[in-house]
Amino acid sequence: MNNRPRRLRRMAQLRNLVAETRVSKDSLIYPLFVTAKRDAKDEISAMPGQYHWGVDRLPELLDRLAALGVKSLLFFGLPDHKDEIGSSSWDENGPVQQALRCARFRHPEMTLIADVCLCEYTSHGHCGCLKQDDRGSWTVDNDATLPLLARAALSLLDAGADAAAPSDMMDGRVAALRQEMDRQGFLDRAIFSYAAKFASSFYGPFRQAAGSAPAVGDRKSYQMDPRNGREAIKEALLDEDEGADVLIVKPGLAYLDVVARLRERTDLPIASYWVSGEYSMIKAAAARGWIDERAVTCEAATSIIRAGAGMIITYSAPELAGWIDEGFLR
Repeated sequence: MNNRPRRLRRMAQLRNLVAETRVSKDSLIYPLFVTAKRDAKDEISAMPGQYHWGVDRLPELLDRLAALGVKSLLFFGLPDHKDEIGSSSWDENGPVQQALRCARFRHPEMTLIADVCLCEYTSHGHCGCLKQDDRGSWTVDNDATLPLLARAALSLLDAGADAAAPSDMMDGRVAALRQEMDRQGFLDRAIFSYAAKFASSFYGPFRQAAGSAPAVGDRKSYQMDPRNGREAIKEALLDEDEGADVLIVKPGLAYLDVVARLRERTDLPIASYWVSGEYSMIKAAAARGWIDERAVTCEAATSIIRAGAGMIITYSAPELAGWIDEGFLR
């Protein structure tokens, strides 16, 4: 009987050497919320340890992340003006645009990714323009939304973003962004596409944090049905064909089967977004002493990489980076 796997596990000094899955700091992307209130550092009640940052306070966060070795950031904005078309998303003096310029100047070595969506900027909270049909129902106008997303992306890239991350789930948005980015000379900037973004209940804390809950209806007409795995692969491969450089699966922990199946179908890098609800559940259970936060967080990060993702978008990135330094996550 061959006992080699068990024998290797018994030899403590070999466990890290033969480990199949390793989480590195280079795989971590930290999402952060930037507000139009310049001096803000306001804790988000539904997401313990996360804050709304004003651009004047942002350097303290950037310096801390850089010291920890967290090199990649994903920016979300909270504007002081919202309208039906989300025009603040392409304001050159918007909170994310200002934050990108600050981060690019202070830490030019960082990779800066800008979320591209209208939900945080529209008065109705949807990810695109709305239109009313003959029966009086409101729906998202997919085609009218595409040029607005492209306009927002160009503004963010011009402010210093290395990549645009369309999270709206409109049909054809990757092709629309790629065409405009190439036409405007952003040939060396990437598209991190939310290729498989599900209409999930795990987004609750984020919607509070970003002030982006829909005022009417829901997003089930353009985000994906959680029951559909094969459709998710199809959507992701369509985004690859349209010019995406990285494919994002969102949520993360609850959809690792999609990550694993997608890994078998594409050679593009895959990112898994460990979303707000998943993050806050761990925080809440740890605060009550029901779980060991460090152990569970490290195990969850390992599971994402084991499933086939090369990147983890996570609010726990600073903690994970520290635990890597301390030898708890290798």
